[in-house]
Amino acid sequence: MTRNHLLAGATGATLAMLAAVPAGAHDNHVTIERAGDRLCITSNGLPNHDTGTFPNRGNPHAISEQTLRYCVAANPVKGGTMTEITRGPVGIALNGILFRPETADYYDPSSPRGFSRDPSSGWNLEGMGAADQLGMDHNNAHVDNRGIYHYHGTPRGLLASLGDTHIGYAADGHEIHYVGEAARSGWTLKSGTRPSGPGGAHDGTYIQDWEYTGAGNLDRCNGGMLDGERYVYFATDTFPFYPRCFWGEVSADFRR
Repeated sequence: MTRNHLLAGATGATLAMLAAVPAGAHDNHVTIERAGDRLCITSNGLPNHDTGTFPNRGNPHAISEQTLRYCVAANPVKGGTMTEITRGPVGIALNGILFRPETADYYDPSSPRGFSRDPSSGWNLEGMGAADQLGMDHNNAHVDNRGIYHYHGTPRGLLASLGDTHIGYAADGHEIHYVGEAARSGWTLKSGTRPSGPGGAHDGTYIQDWEYTGAGNLDRCNGGMLDGERYVYFATDTFPFYPRCFWGEVSADFRR
């Protein structure tokens, strides 16, 4: 079936349509509407594409319908002060699914799984670095304990349903685009071995395995100029996958 992607003002007019939903997908409902100086996305938290099987070996949770509403600045301004989000969603996709690249899990040798919610080790599990352990599906997504399906990496099913590089909005209202290898993250793996915690080589399993070196063409927040005209953030196939810091004013909806 097809679901409306709305950008509604006073008239609530439909400006675009999501592509036909693949067989076996969930019953996606999403609207995008202008409310004064804000852009608000409301959804039932179910994607417009098929997903992996949940629960699964790495993820014990089942997808459930939600009531999600996130509003961001309709006309974001890039400032000079950076704001980080280290937990929770960093943006929302055009299909109403949240971008949540980070995890609440840390290295914990006393846990049967090797990680827990105890942050004392200081080694924060990176979602895509531990994708198999966390039960990610083919869309680089999984489910939290509330039943919320969310993306940690490149949203393959979403990309297949869109005809444009624009895939969603960041917490400060700037657009998020996916342009493949044309956008190169400036984050690289640290050399050598970890000085503490799990030990071993820096292989990307933990956020602390990465450092910003400016090696790519994107800034620390995974942002840059789109077509040389305006500042946006980019989703990348490598760390940090989505912006985790922001140059605009972060919406209160992402600080909950």
